[in-house]
Amino acid sequence: MILCRIPGPQGFAATRKTRPAIRVAASLLAAFGACVALPVHAKIAIEIPDTTPAIETNVRAFLSLTRYADRTDVTPEVMSRLQRRIVSETRRALEPLGYYEPEVTHEVARNGEDWKVTIHVTPGRPVRLSDVSVNVTGPGKDERAIHEILEAKVLKPGLRLNHGTYELVKGSLVRAAKNDGYLEAKLTKNELLIDREARRATIVIEVDTGQRYHYGKITTEQTVITDDAMRRMLRMKEGDPYTLDSLLRTQYVLDDSQYFKAVDIDSGDADQQARTVPITVRAQPNRRHRYGASLGYATDTRARGKFTWDDRRVNEHGHRAKVELTASSVLNEISGRYVIPVMDVALEKLEFGAALRDEELGDTESRRAEVGAGLTQVIGRWQRVMFVTLSQEETIFPPDSPEPDTNQFLIIPGISFATLPSYVLGGKRRPYSVYAELRGSPATLGSDASFLQFRSQVERIYAISERWSARGRLEFGTSWVEDFQELPASQRFFAGGDRSVRGFGLNELSPLDSAGNSIGGRHLVTGTLEVERALPRNFGLAVFSDFGNAFNSFDAPDIQYSAGLGVRWHIAVASFGVDVAQPLSISGRNPRVHLYISTLF
Repeated sequence: MILCRIPGPQGFAATRKTRPAIRVAASLLAAFGACVALPVHAKIAIEIPDTTPAIETNVRAFLSLTRYADRTDVTPEVMSRLQRRIVSETRRALEPLGYYEPEVTHEVARNGEDWKVTIHVTPGRPVRLSDVSVNVTGPGKDERAIHEILEAKVLKPGLRLNHGTYELVKGSLVRAAKNDGYLEAKLTKNELLIDREARRATIVIEVDTGQRYHYGKITTEQTVITDDAMRRMLRMKEGDPYTLDSLLRTQYVLDDSQYFKAVDIDSGDADQQARTVPITVRAQPNRRHRYGASLGYATDTRARGKFTWDDRRVNEHGHRAKVELTASSVLNEISGRYVIPVMDVALEKLEFGAALRDEELGDTESRRAEVGAGLTQVIGRWQRVMFVTLSQEETIFPPDSPEPDTNQFLIIPGISFATLPSYVLGGKRRPYSVYAELRGSPATLGSDASFLQFRSQVERIYAISERWSARGRLEFGTSWVEDFQELPASQRFFAGGDRSVRGFGLNELSPLDSAGNSIGGRHLVTGTLEVERALPRNFGLAVFSDFGNAFNSFDAPDIQYSAGLGVRWHIAVASFGVDVAQPLSISGRNPRVHLYISTLF
């Protein structure tokens, strides 16, 4: 509504010298300004009480009122026109959810220049599915992705009709077939029959996958590494089934290699006769040298700094080199390594390394110089590492400790197995990860100490519902050594910290000597049980309990406990966390804050 007031002569400071034309022009301008400057600001508040979130969302989406809610020019005439549509639009909004006979009433109230609309919805009895037939024919009918959609049975007799679910199943089946290389997949039958009087619905969906397409000629365009090394990084080869999964894994592997700053994988026009798709992989070289420096603070390490130099491509065969300097209150280290890719360039390598470390472990100090070599190989869905390390280590105990300082030369061969990350293997994300390692130092090879040690960790995520999940973690370690004093500090077990028993300091938990110093133990057990509630924007809120300790005898392990709350932020392949944990097994302790980054499986 526009209010206009035409001012009289008293509204102007007219004088005898003011010309009549000027007075008239001034009056007109003032009148125009008054008409423009006095709009009435009216808004619409919409309330839909006592209904489900799904119904409320749909109703708001269908209402013409929603598009006018924030406008400031809603006149009574416009409101009257919008009001007449409320019942019909609300009824249409409920049909996709299976409610075809709802009762809808509404109230409109005016508060000054604003409007308040309250819509009361009684959905009534819904239409339910009586007969459901979902079939897939063609060579791709037994593909895993299609089988999982069919097994989910989100459409089955007795359920309330939901048009969104119906459309989702149709689209998911065709999309899954095409993602697995059946590019000609299509719906051959698509029927939704509704009997409103009987409140029954019948669904018939049929999908024909058609024939599968395969990779045709694969062309690589890059000048960074040899063509042979490049092709050994690809997750597909000519003749393989053409799948979206293999394209995405190739993109990830090439990006992760750090050889390239930009990668473009282009699928050419499909050959419908040969049923092949040509591929062109273009990659631009990354900077050869990368320098990095960082300063930070972590609850485990406290203040810390790091300098890194990477040579990402020593030569055209993809060799890499790295030097790293780390300084913190618990670890000072300089290390270097040289990596030679073998076989699968992305996952398999021969690595040589050397390091000087000064590390605080509990109340002990470990000073060691190490050189070593390791061979990493992929065996099925596992990554195996065979390694050998030569170490000269000095273990220093506190001055009041009865334990004697030691200086030992060790030859430590070992082998480890770990599950490969799901984003490397492709397919559905695996809900668990496993790591196991066996290492030893036989005196027969020239070591000053003789021991055998086993370490393992298992972690699993359980999906409770759409928004709730649980995570379990169990870590175990044990040592076989005749004289425990021979075991150097770096080979002893300690517990406590961000990735161990939260609420306790890094490496705080372990057996104590007679002076009360934490000196490490023969064995280790720690675990976690965590429940998380998903929040918007990839955030989450978690409640957890940790337990564990390092100890010397399984007969009387001194298990410590803690509990706490945490906030999570999840991105593609990692999770960031802030936790506050309270020790429960020791009285008088204050809560402890923990920050960490965790890789997803």
